[in-house]
Amino acid sequence: MNTSDEEAGVKSQDAGHGHGHGVTAGADRQWLAAALALIVTYMAGEVVVGLLAGSLALISDAGHMLTDAVAIVLALVAMRLSARPARGGYTYGLKRTEILSAQANGLTLLLLTVWFTYEGINRLIDPPEVKGLPVLLTALLGIAVNIAAAWCLSRANRSSLNVEGAFQHVLNDLYAFIATTVAGAVVWLTGFSQADAIAALVVAALMAKAGWGLVRESGRIFLEAAPVGMDPEAIGAQLAAVPAVAEVHDLHLWQITSGQNALSAHVLVEPGADCHRIRGDIETLLREEHHLEHTTLQVDHQPDPSDVDAHCVGSHGVVHRAVVR
Repeated sequence: MNTSDEEAGVKSQDAGHGHGHGVTAGADRQWLAAALALIVTYMAGEVVVGLLAGSLALISDAGHMLTDAVAIVLALVAMRLSARPARGGYTYGLKRTEILSAQANGLTLLLLTVWFTYEGINRLIDPPEVKGLPVLLTALLGIAVNIAAAWCLSRANRSSLNVEGAFQHVLNDLYAFIATTVAGAVVWLTGFSQADAIAALVVAALMAKAGWGLVRESGRIFLEAAPVGMDPEAIGAQLAAVPAVAEVHDLHLWQITSGQNALSAHVLVEPGADCHRIRGDIETLLREEHHLEHTTLQVDHQPDPSDVDAHCVGSHGVVHRAVVR
């Protein structure tokens, strides 16, 4: 007996597929929009003050806040896109739009890191005049704005990974403003202008860390790597240990998008075993122990060893066989 996604369209209850695609459902757009308005308004003012005060640290902070604004916009857009049903050639809908945007956001962060690092080193060597007091006051205001934006995001539904990602973005930005606040105080009290460049380099390091994380994680999803913390070989061995299962192969474990994991596998059971029951047992195991709701299992009886055409000749990955006791 075979159970596949094609059969699921006809016999959805028998297939036992659980598709939990409502990752962003219920997230409160109003609170996200409020946080976005705070960040964009402050960011525009910060650029102006940074140019007038000659502070690279303030301008780099504004660049970091731009990524916060983009993260919130992505969360808002993803809410709308995720609500659209899958149709036509897009069998998963447009759920990976957020991953495309995350990768673009990460690459932008890395490019900004290069520029701020270059400018910061130049300013260490040949420091320009920096007005410390405006930098200090603007950075203090930035801390207050980030706290307010974080509070707005905390009021939204943080079970949404998009909202949680934006929330973490804003929290991470607080460190940058703390560095800029310290730099402004040092320049104002001591006249040590290089402090501004040092703060800019600290912000650049934070941007590099965030950018690389986005590029790495989005790359894993595009390459359909197993979700972090899940071991396909261990799961395959666990499935092969289910009573009456003889072999598990062509096991694939991947992410459709953030927070939506999927698994497919070809399962061979002992001759005469109940394919329906065993498939149900495996789906229950995957759901309860690994939180895998989106599963596609092809379940067949183990073929006669002499019938070479009745089995997968070129299976992908590790073949897991039941341990003979």
